Amino acid sequence: MKALIFSILIALVCTSCGTTNKSVKQPNVVYILADDLGFGELGINGQKKILTPNIDALAAGGMLFTQHYSGSPVCAPSRCVFLTGKHAGHAVIRGNDEWRERGEVWNYTKAIADINLEGQRPIPASTVTLAELLKAAGYQTGIVGKWGLGAPETEGVPNLQGFDYFYGYNCQRQAHNLYPPYLWENDKKMMLENEIVAPGTKLDSLSDPFDEASYAKFRQKEFAPEKMHQKALAFIKQNRDKPFFMYYASPLPHLPLQAPKEYVDRYREILGEEEPYLGDQGYFPCRYPRATYAAMISYLDNQVGELVATLKELGLYENTIVFFTSDNGPTYTGGVDFNFFESSRPLTNGYGKTKGFVYEGGIRVPLIASWPNQIEAGTKNDYISSFSDMLPTLCDLLGIRPPDDIDGISIKPTLFNQEQQQHEFLYWEFPSYNGQQAVRMGKWKGIRKDIFGGNLEIELYNLEADISEKNDVSASQPAIVKRIEEVMKLEHVPSQNERFQIKELGD
Repeated sequence: MKALIFSILIALVCTSCGTTNKSVKQPNVVYILADDLGFGELGINGQKKILTPNIDALAAGGMLFTQHYSGSPVCAPSRCVFLTGKHAGHAVIRGNDEWRERGEVWNYTKAIADINLEGQRPIPASTVTLAELLKAAGYQTGIVGKWGLGAPETEGVPNLQGFDYFYGYNCQRQAHNLYPPYLWENDKKMMLENEIVAPGTKLDSLSDPFDEASYAKFRQKEFAPEKMHQKALAFIKQNRDKPFFMYYASPLPHLPLQAPKEYVDRYREILGEEEPYLGDQGYFPCRYPRATYAAMISYLDNQVGELVATLKELGLYENTIVFFTSDNGPTYTGGVDFNFFESSRPLTNGYGKTKGFVYEGGIRVPLIASWPNQIEAGTKNDYISSFSDMLPTLCDLLGIRPPDDIDGISIKPTLFNQEQQQHEFLYWEFPSYNGQQAVRMGKWKGIRKDIFGGNLEIELYNLEADISEKNDVSASQPAIVKRIEEVMKLEHVPSQNERFQIKELGD
């Protein structure tokens, strides 16, 4: 079946690209996806305590979007929306499905020993992904980082979903340790020089929590983000003479709080002394939680700088489109001080408003698009866009025909300051955190929460006047509420996966 679909894709691509000048090298694409990076955690969006000079420079050389949205408020469904162009009411993955029927999937040590416990429920073989479309158009396709869309030895692994090369975490749960015992390279486990330390491990009972030496076992020899970064640079170098698509799905700054010592020490000097975080909810303790969190973001920023420098050294920079974004809003747990860093600024911080929730802080994310001499440098754009737009946008930029059944629209005209088709609405649903739906329609944002509790009432916010979503104006705007209710009904298609069904909506 997959082979038949791939043949059809090749035919479609060849048809759409029949007039392309073959002497002109197609542009390369690098899509950098941070993990749980908040809208306000970059200098370009007002961050004052965390230094992000390389990401800020990328924005200065390209276009900064101020109203871009992730596909979902958590990892896996957001990534599925990006790769398929379908919003969460149509996407096959709509939540973080750990596939619990297999057994003790949350037992970190057992999952290391038993491959059948690792990874998430797979996207089907019939799924048409962005990687498959680009591969059919002659691109070398690679992903480094976190996958989360199909367990090992299933139809959902990256190499069966259009990627020529994969290096990183297959499983989101295994990514809860940035010093893991192994990472995957394609379909092989590549062992690292790290001991097995299960998430949730506490300090030894006799350890002094104010002594940095007490935390030694949580910082080992081989840091996963560094291993992935070297593989990403190697992929670019190996494919310098042909068009490539690099999906750089960094695990940073997703918890746990772990970073190389030299980066942490820099922020200790900047931020001063602080209380230790002793660990909870499955996350490691950390002697300097604020300094470590800032260090994780600066580490990612440094990697962005190295990647851009490599493109320049290879003479590829001016022919490479670089996107930078985040899969959802910032976290609220695990030792992260979101109020100290104002992680969602100017959106609302904290539990119930950020990661896991369809309020602005959970789904509005940074987006930078850079393509020297093509996208005007130093531009800022308030076009309302979403992860579902990335597939048609890249297809449009590269001369590829996208599938007909997607929800996104190409934002290529916006990138080139041309007249742009507007979304009538954007739609989200999330069958977790007690069930949620959201619709963005112009300046209006409608939200349903606590659906599993029987609530079908819609909150309404005017984002032009109330970006922090504090004033529910649903009572004064019945016509807008009715239209949003109609969109919520029309855009929700019952999931085939019982785990994602919302029975209160008729599933």
